[in-house]
Amino acid sequence: MVTKLHSSASLDLYSASGDNETEIPLIGGVKAGFPSPAQDFIAQAIDLNKYIIKHPAATYFALVNGVSMDTDLSEGDLLVVDRSLDPQDGKIAVCFVDGEFTVKKIRIEKDRCLLVPSNPDYPVIEVNKDNDFTIWGIVTYVIKKV
Repeated sequence: MVTKLHSSASLDLYSASGDNETEIPLIGGVKAGFPSPAQDFIAQAIDLNKYIIKHPAATYFALVNGVSMDTDLSEGDLLVVDRSLDPQDGKIAVCFVDGEFTVKKIRIEKDRCLLVPSNPDYPVIEVNKDNDFTIWGIVTYVIKKV
């Protein structure tokens, strides 16, 4: 079951229970180069909840709104966000800044934290002591519609 928790201009947040099991067939070793008929078989079944949700109590989904991360994330992408992971330089994170959620790449420098958009039309956010700031969770998977 998924429950909507928050909606803003940049993200819609949902809880992820991870307790629904739905196994689907998994094709073993799909080649990105030349086709290989020998590999066109179903190797096993996979439960996407178990595959992408490592910490069910700390995992949430977010729908991307906007284009500030347009080379990494597209509007409508579904993010899997794990709140139990520690932030690391270069990771994409859902952050809470001054009352709003945003998704940006984290840049951690010696004495400061920057939230960096992929789209050059958007400014880098330099977080300082005056900001109400939390790194809410780390993006572990991006599910895109193609």
